[in-house]
Amino acid sequence: MDYDAVIVGGGHNGLVAAAYLARAGRSVLVLERRAEIGGAAVSFRAFPGVDVRLSRYSYLVSLLPRRIAAELGLSVELRRRRMSSYTPAGDTGLLVDTGDDARTAESFRAAAGSTKDFKSWQQFYAAAGKVAAATFDSLTEPLPTRAELRARIGDDEAWTTFFERPAGETLRTQFDDDLVRGVVLTDGLIGTFASADDARLRQNRCLLYHLIGNGTGDWDVPVGGMGAVTSALADTARRAGATLVTGAEVLSVTPDGEVRYREGDAEHAVVGGHVLANVAPHTLARLLGTEPAHSPEGAQLKVNMVLRRLPRLRDQSVDPRDAFGGTFHVNESFSQLETAYREAAAGRIPRVAPCEIYCHSLTDPSILGPAERAAGVQTLTLFGLHMPARLFEADNNAARAAALSATVASLNSVLAEPIEDCLLPDGEGNPCIEAKTPMDLEAELGLPRGHIFHQDLSWPYGDDETAGTWGVATEHDRVLLCGAGAVRGGGVSGIPGHNAAMAVLGRRFG
Repeated sequence: MDYDAVIVGGGHNGLVAAAYLARAGRSVLVLERRAEIGGAAVSFRAFPGVDVRLSRYSYLVSLLPRRIAAELGLSVELRRRRMSSYTPAGDTGLLVDTGDDARTAESFRAAAGSTKDFKSWQQFYAAAGKVAAATFDSLTEPLPTRAELRARIGDDEAWTTFFERPAGETLRTQFDDDLVRGVVLTDGLIGTFASADDARLRQNRCLLYHLIGNGTGDWDVPVGGMGAVTSALADTARRAGATLVTGAEVLSVTPDGEVRYREGDAEHAVVGGHVLANVAPHTLARLLGTEPAHSPEGAQLKVNMVLRRLPRLRDQSVDPRDAFGGTFHVNESFSQLETAYREAAAGRIPRVAPCEIYCHSLTDPSILGPAERAAGVQTLTLFGLHMPARLFEADNNAARAAALSATVASLNSVLAEPIEDCLLPDGEGNPCIEAKTPMDLEAELGLPRGHIFHQDLSWPYGDDETAGTWGVATEHDRVLLCGAGAVRGGGVSGIPGHNAAMAVLGRRFG
């Protein structure tokens, strides 16, 4: 055979797998279609003449286990944000300051009319913390059974809240205020097109993964942008002896480990003792020459902006640096989110587009060039919810323009001035703003219909067949999943890459 392991896709999970396997003495080849390593976790100068390294696709880190970072010796700094979130509410707003409970309670009183929901907020996230503390370490262990994970959590009410009862029912029961309910719900809708009451509980699974990172649920800013994470992983893999090839488009995979790929004008074939697929299961099926069982559907609009300065707020009691220092929620009350879902499900771009924003450069100005930093330039990363691929498939360009227009209008409705007045012009005089639809993500990153998790997220436990395994198997013994579509995949975590490597290292080669 040519290699002990051939890894299809050079995103962060593929790099984690490559690093573990190469450090264990295995011969490893990583094949990446794009011209650069990193997949969706890259930093990029998106605007001509502007020295700003944006995290163009994925942008925050929560699920990357400290254990993986320590074992691989990653020299990546993650900075904690003191401000969790700010949500405008007319001329006031809801500010969640993790360093000042009294300030947060007063903000709840001003925005929600009382501090009752603040107490409920504390109780909800205390329960989430209990689930996170009991669950997170299990993600890098063989799959527990459902009963084993429930016993590990040891709290029947918390289990019911996150694993059994639709999130909408919980939020209506625990919170009185529509705005507060929506702020909690948003974490269940990132890249997930679902109602709060979806009986399939897709929103619950998404919420769970957003609340359990490293046992705390904190979302941190990678210094240097997301590209710093994958650069560190690539360096570790190379030092260990892995071969990383870019511009290598995989054409096919066979169950016996043959991988055919195109590099430039030439086609090549290699054989791996194992093939680790850091691509969506839908894509792997196509590479294996079979018909995919179903087509996933992404549901987001990603907008990147560079500003001359932060915009002024209608709420003059809050410093914009505090408001944009955490997650800035825009028209994401519970009722607004449900209305937007119904409109999108009916095939229409939501009239009031819900979205959320954060400013990377406030926490990490290192992504700004010297001139931009001196001028006070800031970045904004916007993630629009309930923008499913179905809205863009017929005419992506026209739908992108319409979705961006609706999203900018939504943002402007909660500001004291139009965001357009704050945009920095690029070197050609054009405003620094770009939008990526699900169809753009499919074309640029190979994500099926732009699904950022490759497919719907799974529960972090196994059934009768998979319990005790690593959750990376396919129907072919030599072909494993090592990307976000594996059990316990999704997000910038490295967990599927770690688990696929552990599955390989637990087997004999041959």
